[in-house]
Amino acid sequence: QVQLVESGGGLVQAGGSLRLSCAASGRTFSNYAMAWFRQAPGKEREFVAVINWITGRTYSADSVKGRFTISRDNAKNTVYLQMNSLKTEDTAVYYCAAGRWGVSTSNYDYWGQGTQVTVSS
Repeated sequence: QVQLVESGGGLVQAGGSLRLSCAASGRTFSNYAMAWFRQAPGKEREFVAVINWITGRTYSADSVKGRFTISRDNAKNTVYLQMNSLKTEDTAVYYCAAGRWGVSTSNYDYWGQGTQVTVSS
């Protein structure tokens, strides 16, 4: 089992920044890709960014490229999502996930509980 705990969400004005954290624990999570997804009210959960735990290779959705950065700290077993230049349309519950590299929710076996990000205009 892999346990994931997100933190760092909150309320921020448009143009502002937030950093989300995902603390991972459990069996050999370093074998997994780690990703962030988000889900706005009434919408499907969508891919945001993914990182390979070992190589550090990353990939992000076009909607966040140039604004969001995914990174990891191996010593702290933590994955981060630095979000800059936030827009109102970034408002969603953000989820951390562990699984196979990819952009589909079906690639991921383990999920955190989610953290709310609200961007006001």
